[in-house]
Amino acid sequence: MRKLIAAGMLAVLPLTVSLAVSLVTSSSAQAQEADAAPSVKLPEAEVTKVMTAAVNGFIRPGYDAFQKSAETMTGAMKTLCEAPSKTSYEAARSAFRDVGVSWARIEIVRVGPVIEQNRFERILFYPDRKSTGLKQVQAALTKGDESVTDPVALGTKSVAMQGLGALEYVLAGNGAEELLKTPQSFRCRYGAAIAGNIGNVARQVSEIWDAPDGIAKTWEQPGPDNPAFRTGGEAITALLGILVHGTEAVRDQRIETFYKGSDKVKFPKQALFWRSENTWASIKGNLEGLSALLETSNMAELLADKDRPVVVQTQKQLQSLIALTGTITPDLEKAVADKAEQKKLDTMLAGTKDVIGKLNDGYGGAIGLSSGFSFADGD
Repeated sequence: MRKLIAAGMLAVLPLTVSLAVSLVTSSSAQAQEADAAPSVKLPEAEVTKVMTAAVNGFIRPGYDAFQKSAETMTGAMKTLCEAPSKTSYEAARSAFRDVGVSWARIEIVRVGPVIEQNRFERILFYPDRKSTGLKQVQAALTKGDESVTDPVALGTKSVAMQGLGALEYVLAGNGAEELLKTPQSFRCRYGAAIAGNIGNVARQVSEIWDAPDGIAKTWEQPGPDNPAFRTGGEAITALLGILVHGTEAVRDQRIETFYKGSDKVKFPKQALFWRSENTWASIKGNLEGLSALLETSNMAELLADKDRPVVVQTQKQLQSLIALTGTITPDLEKAVADKAEQKKLDTMLAGTKDVIGKLNDGYGGAIGLSSGFSFADGD
């Protein structure tokens, strides 16, 4: 995870120069973790089935759904700007929740085109421990710089002011009541540009994954000449890595940013989407994405019968955590202070740790990764 944090710190710089990252470079980066793993031998035909199912059953549909929700969000912001009212404002807030959840489900795939050209951070710059994004968004609203009301121009500026975090502040931060009063207000037009920019990035990622001879093909067909995965073992190690790192992100970057235990200092206002009370909706989306990828790819088919219960147990734990998110109050200040709510948060921390163990040690061990290999931070 240190790599992700470091990338996020660099991403606050203005994007004045487009990063030219080739498919081969991207694929090599995807394979680095697999290269570090012990050699894993798996039946190539079965691996192809699993990887094809992961791409066509989860990754492609996930990005397509995100693009569609971003387009809906853009439309909702346009309507709000043209005819501000309580109804159009609530519709925009609802669309924001939907696009946030749609992103959360596919966000776990932190490899491929989404991490090229700072696309990931352009969609969501988080965690933002120094409040860089907040300061930049507030400055933009204060200065009234018209360039941020154009989605294309906005896309060349700091990633901290062009993604979901910035859009949340526009809709739910200080001064958001302006959105209900003034047609075509600067604040609303900035929000519409953010939504349009997110839609542009989402479309780029979808198009790359949908290209017939692009990254999808390299994922579906491991082989000696494949720039991404030379063997089926490398491919499955990378797919497992998505699940492990995705669960780590839920625990480390979604929960522990504001709550590490009842006896620790708590920071409820550092949680993602706390202003709009969508923290748990987003976390639920992350967990649903993990469960869907594990299920859709049918990774259990690569295991011997005696090892398959680990997948069933992992799914059971994920479903339990998904259900738990719906019982935790969206008021995070109350959640971190109330004893009953703290128990739920503690269960979330313990449960995600258990999922990481089942995936890393249970599934990883079953396919042949040695006990000394770990997907944990720093690998």
